[in-house]
Parts: sequence; C-alpha cells; structure tokens
Amino acid sequence: MHRRDFIKLGAAIGVASALPLWSRAVFAAERPSLLIPPLLTADANNQILLNVQAGKTAFAGKMATTWGYNGNLLGPAIRLQQWKQTTVKIQNNLAEETTVHWHGLEVPGDVDGGPQGVIKPGDSRTVTFTPTQRAATCWFHPHQHGKTGRQVAMGLAGLVLIDDEDSLKMMLPKQWGIDDIPVIMQDKKFTPAGEIDYQLDIMSAAVGWFGDTLLTNGTPYPQHAPPRGWLRLRLLNGCNARSLTLAASDKRSLYVVASDGGFLPQPVEVNELPMLMGERFEVLVDVRDGKPFDLITLPVTQMGMAIAPFDKAVPVLRVQPVGVPGSGTLPDSLVSMPALPSLDGLTERKLQLSMDPMLDMMGMQALMKKYGKQAMGGMMDHGGMMDHGGMNMDHGAMDNMHHGGGAFDFHNANRINGKAFDMDVPMFAAAKGQYERWVISGEGDMMLHPFHIHGTQFRILRENGQAPAAHRSGWKDTVRVEGGISEVLVKFDHEASKEQAYMAHCHLLEHEDTGMMLGFTV
Repeated sequence: MHRRDFIKLGAAIGVASALPLWSRAVFAAERPSLLIPPLLTADANNQILLNVQAGKTAFAGKMATTWGYNGNLLGPAIRLQQWKQTTVKIQNNLAEETTVHWHGLEVPGDVDGGPQGVIKPGDSRTVTFTPTQRAATCWFHPHQHGKTGRQVAMGLAGLVLIDDEDSLKMMLPKQWGIDDIPVIMQDKKFTPAGEIDYQLDIMSAAVGWFGDTLLTNGTPYPQHAPPRGWLRLRLLNGCNARSLTLAASDKRSLYVVASDGGFLPQPVEVNELPMLMGERFEVLVDVRDGKPFDLITLPVTQMGMAIAPFDKAVPVLRVQPVGVPGSGTLPDSLVSMPALPSLDGLTERKLQLSMDPMLDMMGMQALMKKYGKQAMGGMMDHGGMMDHGGMNMDHGAMDNMHHGGGAFDFHNANRINGKAFDMDVPMFAAAKGQYERWVISGEGDMMLHPFHIHGTQFRILRENGQAPAAHRSGWKDTVRVEGGISEVLVKFDHEASKEQAYMAHCHLLEHEDTGMMLGFTV
C-alpha cells in the first residue's frame, strides 16, 4: 500500500470511529454514500486515457445499460494544471459514433470536440492542448450532432478541474472526496424493466427530456460525512433540460466562490442558487455546528419541470458532519477581476433564438395531455388560453391541429436567426483576441434557453434584460435567455477553422439536437 493511501485509509477509519456506535449503524443503513469520481491526472508522459464504454448500473434494484468514461456510468474528474500541456487519448468502445467536448475549456477548435470531432466505433482520437485559463471547474461530455441528449442521458459526463497558482495558494477546502466534493446532478426516467427511458420526440424537442428521479453522482439521494469545518461543493447541473434551484434544508447560507470559468473576487452569500443546464458553481457551506442537513432543489416554474416529485423540494444530498475538525477556510477575498473594457466600437452580433410555432403547440399539447395543466409551469393564463409567438390557441384549436409527427420535421424546428444548424456552413467569423458584444434574444418565445458558447469564458452585461446577479458577474460560459434579451462580452484567444468550428447553442440538449445551434470560426 502506498503511504498516501495508508494515510487516507487511516483518516477514513478515524472519521468513522469518531461517531458513536449506534449512529454508525444508523448512518451506514440510512442512505447510500456519495460516490466520488476518481481523480485522473496525466502520467509521466503528460498523457491521459479515456475509454468511452457501455456497462451496467443498478437503479432501484434493477440493472440498466449505462455508458461511462473509464467505468459504467459518468467518468473521472480530470485534473489539469494551467500552462501544462496535456494529451488525451479517447478510445470509443461504443457501437456508435461519439465526440468528447471540453465544456468550459478555452482550447482551439480542432481539439474542442464539437460535432465535427467524431470518433467512430472502435476508433480513437488523440487531442493535445495547454490550458491557459484560470482555475475552474469545467466538464466534458459528448457533442454528437442529433444525439447529444441521448448520449448524456445514457451517462456520459465527467468533471475537469483546472488548477493555477492562485488556487493552489488559497486556504479553501482541498481534500478531494472529503471536504472538496463534486455534486453532479442529473434527472432520469426509467422503463418498467429498469432501462433508461430516452426519447427524442415532438414533446422532448419542444420542452426537453426530463425525468422523475434525481441522481447525485449517479445515485438517488446519497449522503456524505465531511469533517466539521467548511465544506466545498463543486456543483454541476448535468441535466438535459431541467433547471435547478439549490438551497439547504435548514436555510443555512451558501457562499458562492466560483462560477463556470473560475473564482469570483469575493464570496457571495445566497440562500437559493438557481442553476441552468450545463452551469457549474463552487459553493462553501459552514458545517462546523455538526448538524445534519440536506442540500435540496426547490420547485421551478420551467415548463414540464414542476411534475411530481419536483412540484415539491427534492433532496439532492444528505450532509452528516462527523467529529473530526476541518482544515479549509472561507477567505474574505479570492481573486482580482479585471474591469470591463469600453464597449464603444465593438463588433456586435445579434442572435435570435426561435422555435417553430407548430413544434411549440404540438409539444405543449403532448405535455398537457400526458401530465395535465400543472406541467405548463405557470405558462397558462387565467382563461386557459396560451399566447405564444403571437398565436392565441385554445385547446379545441390545438386538438384540431395535425400532429401525426410524420409530416412535420421536428429535427430542424429550432433555429438561430431563422436557420437550423448546418454543420458545413459557419454563420460568421470572429476575430481572434478582439472583444465582441453578442446580443442573444429569446423575445417572442417563452421557453428557457441556457445559451452556451464554446472556446471562451465571457462576462454577462445583461441577463434576460437585467443586470447580472453578483455571483453571475464573474467568468461564465452559459447565460440565461428566457423571453428576453441577454448580452455578453466575448473574446476568443484560440483559432477555430471552418472544418473544426466552434459552436454556440442552447444547452437544453434537445433544443441543440433539433437545430438551435450555430457554428462560427475564429
């Protein structure tokens, strides 16, 4: 046994023995333990191997086919160092094509892993890049065009942790799996036989694929036993289509220290933390009082997402501190944030997100038929009418619409600037190293669109018509667009060719898969 493993084992035994005998038995029986993804670092040759593979995972006593990286479900947390070149060899052992996109990493287009970076079944792809950006919690997942939603639903997702000089000096909690823990949240639904029940159809193309079971690191409502001190949660909303609003069950404060692209200037105290699909936040929670509590997600108004059990608070993670004192602290200040540059004379790009009115109506009709009015998430007005895209339709009119699905091509029904995604035709070329102002509009559409841009970490100027909240004013790669206009300040420090263009798209994965995406070059 390596010395470090012996020390870890000794610490784990020490933590367990700090509990009284009766509570150890209760603790062991009460909830499954939070699964911690292994930390994967480069070998002596600065290489990392990722195997994309199928396996089996048990949910509610039934075995399901699942996909994972280097395992049956999800993947490892890859640890990278700023300025240190890394080579990743990706071996595709699935029976279908896939890609691996480095979500949040500022890397050139030819290694970004968008829909052009296809790895055929049985083949491998090797990418080499040097992280130049600040310390951050990013992630990796498939970006296979038309199949991203299904491949993520099957289990393909993993974290990327970037360290830099600032992060290594901070006195934040840093013991992986003890006081520094990943919290990957995903909802799933299963067939009666226990298999993952994924469909891309009229309803999911309109409102997204959502489930009735919340998993945390692949397990329903697990528990974690941190030392009594400060607990660092690396939160990822890895759902296909579900936004989340996180809180502590006893209303204790959450201190946000980092967003998608790295640390904030100082911690921001919140009691509720809304998270869009694909977003990450790092949060510190004070557990020095030793009292157990749940991390929960509160009901949201998003269409389709208020169906039981999500019409009430749903537990994400049980936190049961143990008697060992913690070592990390919550600093008063974190990193310096550069002031926003002048916006005068910048290239401005306008992106209009839209959904085919036919898809909207058919999707909402299917949703209400299956789940009732409450599924509309408050989108129904008092008269039982829906007004969408300038169209007023009552139920009778909707029932009379053709909705056979055969004649209507929902695979290209979601659009940006009136066009569904075309892999061969980039929409524009951005200039390397130059700030641009992107104006992203969801006006005329009531759906939630978390908009993600590859190859950059941007600053939000306006989010859905409002100034960004303090914890959303740092480095971001995803912005909220929901019936209003959002503006972001972007800059691309790497190149992306026509053959390996960057993507900008809605991160509600079924919207992305059905056309709400564009390619662009740098």
